[in-house]
Amino acid sequence: MEPKRLALTHVHESLGAKMVNFGGYLMPVQYSKGIIHEHKIVRSSVGVFDVSHMGEVIVSGEGALDFVQKITVNDVAALKIHQAHYSAMCYENGGIVDDLLVYRMSEDEFFLVINAGNRDKDIAWMKSHLTDNVKFEDVGDNYTLFAIQGRNAEKVVQKLVDFDTTEIKYYYFTVDKIGGVEAIISRTGYTGEDGFEVYLPTEYSEELWKKVFEAGEEFGIEPVGLGARDSLRMEMKMALYGNDIDETTNPIEATLGWITKVDKGEFIGKEAIAKVKAEKPSRKLAGFVVNSKRIARQHTKIFANGEEIGEVTSGNFSPSTEQNIGLGYVKSEFAKIGTELEVKIGSKFLPITIVRPPFYKRDY
Repeated sequence: MEPKRLALTHVHESLGAKMVNFGGYLMPVQYSKGIIHEHKIVRSSVGVFDVSHMGEVIVSGEGALDFVQKITVNDVAALKIHQAHYSAMCYENGGIVDDLLVYRMSEDEFFLVINAGNRDKDIAWMKSHLTDNVKFEDVGDNYTLFAIQGRNAEKVVQKLVDFDTTEIKYYYFTVDKIGGVEAIISRTGYTGEDGFEVYLPTEYSEELWKKVFEAGEEFGIEPVGLGARDSLRMEMKMALYGNDIDETTNPIEATLGWITKVDKGEFIGKEAIAKVKAEKPSRKLAGFVVNSKRIARQHTKIFANGEEIGEVTSGNFSPSTEQNIGLGYVKSEFAKIGTELEVKIGSKFLPITIVRPPFYKRDY
């Protein structure tokens, strides 16, 4: 099937982007100067991602809070109005349906942001748990999503709004005008830098894209593709669904215990997750550095003293640290910081060291 074109696909093509099928959507993986250049632009100043392939769902009504509380692992009741959090949805066996963002729009309305590749699956799964007092709307085609990320992101956004951007704290949001367009403006991102994610009506996509770049011109703003998005999130040990987490992984072993509130009340997967938490996971998602010039890609096997003890889930070159880094599941006894292990690449066993993530820490 042909990948879907989004509102700004033609803009990326005109900028010379290399386009790929990602989650069923035609998306820019990189522009003419390449992934490492784009990565460093985000770390040093500011870059803009078009991530409109993400799915959005609005859940509202008298039973909305109870519904979102039931289908996600984090404590939705603890969210203030105009606050967001990172969460996950799990099957009864504790396997992860998807990770997502939950925005509390009002007492009884929530805005959920899900992964593009999981959109149809997620929506079908959520609908299968709906109750009569919940209104459910798939609004993914109505929104374009920009991620404006980097140390100068706030300066760019400030030029386009009439309110003080410093008042939006991390993982909070507002609904207001940006460049004359009403949007959801949240202080969130997938890069480890300061920044904003802006959900705007699709019909204003090109208009606001131009205004963002005009506002960011003095800071050397550039468009950034999915290639740099991957290396940026990896430096922060931010999980990628389909690589680091999926239906076979439990949030506890995926080191997502910090978002999994087993004492919040009933939710789908609670019993299985609580069991793993109580008994301790047999494996853990760990970060490592490859002590060689080779990158340990996904599915590369991990060894300890000749015994296979795990597998790489994500591997890449880290432009910020100039090291080859990776994430992978290893038997829990080998997940301790400083542990020396090996990965098998081709016929060679190459040394790796388990390290404490994130691999990169911003200095502001």
